[in-house]
Amino acid sequence: MSANKTGAGFMILAMGAFALEDSFFKAATQLTSVSSALIAFGLMGLVIFASLSLRAGEAVWHPACLKRTMLIRSAFELMGRLFFGLALAHAPLSSTSAILQAAPIVVTLGAIFIFGEAVGWRRWIAMALGFLGVLVVIRPGFESFQITSLYALLATIGFAGRDLATRASPPAMSTAQLGSLGFAVLTVAGLLLSALEGTVPSLPTGQSLLLTAGAAIVGVLAYASLTRAMRAGDVGFVAPYRYTRLVFALLIAFTVFGERPDPLTLLGATIIVLAGLYSFSRARSAGSGQ
Repeated sequence: MSANKTGAGFMILAMGAFALEDSFFKAATQLTSVSSALIAFGLMGLVIFASLSLRAGEAVWHPACLKRTMLIRSAFELMGRLFFGLALAHAPLSSTSAILQAAPIVVTLGAIFIFGEAVGWRRWIAMALGFLGVLVVIRPGFESFQITSLYALLATIGFAGRDLATRASPPAMSTAQLGSLGFAVLTVAGLLLSALEGTVPSLPTGQSLLLTAGAAIVGVLAYASLTRAMRAGDVGFVAPYRYTRLVFALLIAFTVFGERPDPLTLLGATIIVLAGLYSFSRARSAGSGQ
């Protein structure tokens, strides 16, 4: 239980840091372009993680980075980072964070078809309810529908694909090496977006640069805390604390950005979280033979 409590504590710390990272990045994109913020964010995170690798006496780039599995992981990471950056810039933080909570459900669905993972009918119902919650948040076909919400949905698919590919990634890669790869992909996402916009790649200046730096520093803390959490306790006990990110995000959205999520958004978020928690609970019970 001591290890599990430590893991849960680090998971809550990671989710709070991730929510803070999102708010820094969103604030930066109100002062500069999304592509500029992505490029700067990626470069700063890359420098920090590369420094950690060099300090540990290891190579910054692990040879496995060019293996098929890692290339697939990087492609999904590129998709997730690009569309999540667009979602943070153009969609409400509250709805973006709510939709992102469906990522573990998408991972479970992918594990069924890719890894042949066995799932009982109760978890199928939980996944269906989770996707229903996403539809409640997005509300396609209704007047309140915002096309920018699709950015968050595409980001969720990208991050889920990245997590699935991570399962098959070489265990020899350290946290710092994975972090360097992830932030390098983030930089590529910014360069790609700049090319699509037809603009010259640039870095933010002034206050937007400071906000981006804040996002990078907090993001590294979040990434390191998440890794520590998953290694400290049982995954089945620690993983559900991921949903605390939504609580932090809603508080920041309300106090910092003045967002007032409507009842349907809160209802959809609640459905997603409850469905995810139930799915975790069923997976843990199945793993223990209950």
